[in-house]
Formats: sequence, C-alpha cells, structure tokens
Amino acid sequence: MAGLAVGNEADHASKRQRTPAAQTTTIGSASAFVEFSVDYERTKNLAAGEAVHSDTISAGGHIWRISFYPSGYREVENNSYEHLCMVLELLSKTSTIVKAIFEVLLPEKDWQPAVIAVKKTYHFGTSCFSWVPHKLSRGTGLVQKYVKDGQIKFLCNIRVSHSSSTSIPVPPSDISKHLGRLLDTADGKDVSFTIDGETFHAHRAVLAARSPVFKAELHGSMAEATMASITLNDIAPSTFKAMLHFMYTDALPGEVELGDSPVDMFERLLIAADRYALDRLKLLCAKKLWDNVSVDTVATTLACAEMYSCPELKHKCIGFFAVEENFKKAMLTEGFVRLVQQFPSIIVELRDRAGT
Repeated sequence: MAGLAVGNEADHASKRQRTPAAQTTTIGSASAFVEFSVDYERTKNLAAGEAVHSDTISAGGHIWRISFYPSGYREVENNSYEHLCMVLELLSKTSTIVKAIFEVLLPEKDWQPAVIAVKKTYHFGTSCFSWVPHKLSRGTGLVQKYVKDGQIKFLCNIRVSHSSSTSIPVPPSDISKHLGRLLDTADGKDVSFTIDGETFHAHRAVLAARSPVFKAELHGSMAEATMASITLNDIAPSTFKAMLHFMYTDALPGEVELGDSPVDMFERLLIAADRYALDRLKLLCAKKLWDNVSVDTVATTLACAEMYSCPELKHKCIGFFAVEENFKKAMLTEGFVRLVQQFPSIIVELRDRAGT
C-alpha cells in the first residue's frame, strides 16, 4: 500500500506534492514487520531534514511511523551528508512509557540474507511525537549492494512491550510458604491421623481442597466426617508426612525426609498419590522413579506403574526394555520374575514393543 511522502516537519504541507512516495507492507499485530520500499533514485538528493514516510503502522496498541531521511535528519558541518537516517516515530498519545525494539534489516539486491543495520531498544515517553534516529552509511557501497532498479528496501521490525523500568515489581507467589507454616503450627487444625503410634494434625478444608478422596471422607457421609481422629493402617508414617508436606506446599520432600532410599520413598508416595487422587504428586514421583531407572530397577518400576495406573511411567519402562541389551540384563533380576508373575500379559507388550 502506498505511503505518504512529506518533507521536513517545518514545511510539511508545501513539500507533500514533490517528495516521492514510499511503499510499505505491514505484517503483524502486537509487533509489526514492515517492508519499506523507497524510490532511492528520486529521493537521494533530498535536502537534510527532508524525509520519505511509511504508512502509519499499528503495533502493540500504538500507532507508529517510520521515516527515511536520505541526507540525514539535519545538516552537519560543511554540508557533508555522509549518512542517511531511519527514524521510528510514536504518533499516538500515551499516558505511560512504551518500550519498543526497533530493528532495521537491509537485504542485498539479490535478496541474500539481510544485514542487520540497526537493532536497539528505546523507551518512548508520554508525548504524542517521539522519534529515534539511526545513521546508516551513505557511501557508494550502499548503491552497489542494496539498490535494485532504483529501489532500496528496508525490512523493519517493531516489537512493543508495555513493561518499563517504572512499573511496580511484584514478588513471586509465596502461598506455599505460608501454607507450609500453617502445617507446622497448631492453628485451626481440626482433624488428626494416627499411624503406627504417630499422630499428624491437619486442616480438613486444606485436605478436602487438595484431594477429592479426602473431600469425600471428611465432608461426605462417611464415618470419618464426624471423627476428630482417624486411624490409618496401610501407609507408613514417613510416607503420610511427605504426602501432607506436598498437599500444603505443592513440593516434594527434601533429602532429609527422603531418607537413605529415595527410590523406595518415591514409590510409596506414588502409591499414596494414587489412593488419594493427587495426580500432580503421582507424576512427580513417576518422573523421579524414571530418572533413577536402571536394569536392576526397571522391572519393579514397571510393576508399580502397571499396578497403580501410571501409563506415562509404564510407557517409558517398556521403551527401556525395548533396547535389547537392557532386556537381556533386566530379565535376570528378581524384579523381572515378580513382574511376570504379577502381570503375565506384560510379556506380550514387551515383545510387541521390541518388534516395532
């Protein structure tokens, strides 16, 4: 589409008719990529301060314009015009500082990869007219390399961000830290769990919000809904403690809580996560088990994935078995024997995977 061509800002109207036009093609929305084509042969003798303008450009919710000054945007000493200038103007009014990256690429006349002529970041103020000049070499090399059929094409990229150094910094979320502290105090705790003689106090509302199973038990028609203390028999105290830690902080236990056998803890936690429908915890444990998988543990890990419905972990383990060398070693372990005894059909899946 045709862009407007004007002279310097002082005699805008009088020069409109005699300054040749530019051609622009704009692609983009939040940012804009502009192909700015200028009739260089007809504009190269313009006086300093006279410009050829692009069409108005919409990017980042603001209106912009690119101006090309073949002889510079102002006269220099001894009337020596050694540079041409590209200028980015913010035309729309704004009540905030606008950050924009202005990049100008100059492809050679045979459209070989573009040379980066300009790439800078600027902060535009709140005035309705701001401009950023860039000087480019005006020597004979410009014509030889970049002017084709009298035209010179600039590829301009405007990327706008509304963030600025004056914005108010916001700290990251710390809700998990506060909930973790809540777990460590007695404030508001209204339910307890007894496991092998150890007692753990918690908040019904937190457990119900995190687990649909706890919600049904603690707020439904089950007997636990009216009990102040609940006894659990099929989970270890250390596993329940680690699960509570996750429910309040959304984080896995630290090294101290994991003990001497982290893999065993992650396996037990995966089982607990499956029981209480803690899907994120289940996948976090699956990832840890996979990260520690070996020919000695893969069969046991696969059995865990199959028994407690973790298809992501199962798929990884079967892929591990598909490597012939791994299969030869893993099948000699006790874990593999137990796997086949528990899940005979798994052999078919292993063979199918190995054959693909």
